[in-house]
Amino acid sequence: MPKVKVYNLSKKGVGEIDLSDNVFDAKVNESLLYDVLKAQLASQRKGAASSQNRAEVSLSSRKIYKQKGTGGARHGSKRAPIFVGGGTVHGPKPRDFGYRPPRKMRLGALKGALSLKLREGQLLVVEDFELSEIKTKKLAQVLDKLEVKGGALIVDGKENEKLRLSARNLQNHSVLPPEGVNLYDLLRHEHVVLTQTAVQALEARCQ
Repeated sequence: MPKVKVYNLSKKGVGEIDLSDNVFDAKVNESLLYDVLKAQLASQRKGAASSQNRAEVSLSSRKIYKQKGTGGARHGSKRAPIFVGGGTVHGPKPRDFGYRPPRKMRLGALKGALSLKLREGQLLVVEDFELSEIKTKKLAQVLDKLEVKGGALIVDGKENEKLRLSARNLQNHSVLPPEGVNLYDLLRHEHVVLTQTAVQALEARCQ
């Protein structure tokens, strides 16, 4: 069972906490991480590309010249795909690229990413994240003391409004509740900062 130090917001040790083997000491399966991340990114695609077929192009439907006697091919409409400005054949239409991997795959990838962060020394547990006021500058100072300048995912309960509002203008840092933690956000941030409450919530979620 991994044991890690618990810090306050000044990065002074205030104790230790035992982490669940099932969540923070899981096997890291790179193939699984890839599959789940690919599905998550696919779900974020807008899929809004759209082209007009010959029925949708705004052109006259009048027959462009007589059927016989011209020596050329027989055409009935300027909307045909072979003409400039005509419709597109088999062009893209709005679609949903999203798909959802099974729950076991998603939880396995989540536990693998948390375990990876812990092994690489990029996971930090703090006692709590209570701020005295909503102030982005003060939150930035706290993060400097915690030495997470490269960007951090901060995880605390959704009732912590001061933290969430203070972090809105921080470009490299994000705040999520335990139930919103996902593989993409774990991997795109260099550090993960968890409160003790968040640790318990994540362990309960991953059972």
